[in-house]
Amino acid sequence: MSWPALHVQLVGANRHSTSLGKIWLSVLFIFRVMVLVVAAESVWGDEQTDFTCNTLQPGCENVCYDQFFPVSHIRLWCLQLLFVSTPTLLIAAHVAYRNRTDKRRLLQASRRGGFLSSKNQLNQEEEMDSLKKRKRPIVGALWWTYAFSIVCRLLFEGGFMYALYVLYDGFRMPRLVRCDQWPCPNLVDCFVSRPTEKTIFTLFMATASSVCMVLNMAELTYLIAKAITRGILQRSSNENTQNKASHFSN
Repeated sequence: MSWPALHVQLVGANRHSTSLGKIWLSVLFIFRVMVLVVAAESVWGDEQTDFTCNTLQPGCENVCYDQFFPVSHIRLWCLQLLFVSTPTLLIAAHVAYRNRTDKRRLLQASRRGGFLSSKNQLNQEEEMDSLKKRKRPIVGALWWTYAFSIVCRLLFEGGFMYALYVLYDGFRMPRLVRCDQWPCPNLVDCFVSRPTEKTIFTLFMATASSVCMVLNMAELTYLIAKAITRGILQRSSNENTQNKASHFSN
């Protein structure tokens, strides 16, 4: 998986986000992706080779490992980060669509205007270039897209956290597991490699995921509060305008 390429795409979309969204992206890549790439992958590199059982029965170790660790922590976290990051790309797609629509509108206006002077052509080119660089206000349809992406992030974070907890019976790595699956001859003791270190990383990743969930909930609350405030101000402005119009008519 190319994490730098994903980071470039998310940074482009994050240009139109709130301050809390920028903090969320920093936490995602510094405390989750970087830790996963730099440290966690090496810690889990021996998870199956050093998973030993006190039996020489062929196939017993593989069956016991599959029973207690059906999905690798690393692969589960990679899927989690991929699913959590994908909704943000909806914002980039929405902004790109709006920019393309505005660009098409400018071109149509220039064609209707007929011949343009060199100065007007230069102004039009500058305006088209500014479409790609300007920050879109989070209102209207973009607000709904942004809110939907945050809700998807929360659902994916919560779903993967629940899956991690259910699959491994908590966030602590056991030192000893017992297996009686076929082809094991009887109840077999199996030992996990570096359980304490893996427990520390699991708790760290779960904490970082929880922090991201808190940031997402705070950002969603901020968006809703800002939308309500904007609606109240707009209603008040409309009422003032109507009052002034009725006063002048009288």
